Amino acid sequence: MGIVKISDPMHESLRVASQALSRSINAQAEHWMRIGMLAELHPQLSHSEICQLLIRAEQEGGLDLARLAGWAQQPAKAKAVRA
Repeated sequence: MGIVKISDPMHESLRVASQALSRSINAQAEHWMRIGMLAELHPQLSHSEICQLLIRAEQEGGLDLARLAGWAQQPAKAKAVRA
């Protein structure tokens, strides 16, 4: 766990959104980071599709961002390249 410094306006936005959506400020920030990371990694997906992806991942045993991001495959590829 680490500390992330954010601007005061972003913190206020997090506070408002977290109250409106019944989440802690940290949970709201983590939610926005997940959505943003997946949107950058998969620009072809809409927000709705990303949310569906997250729900399916949770139904399949929990969110594994490395798997969703495709990172879980990278070590195997790296090994294949070195061999």
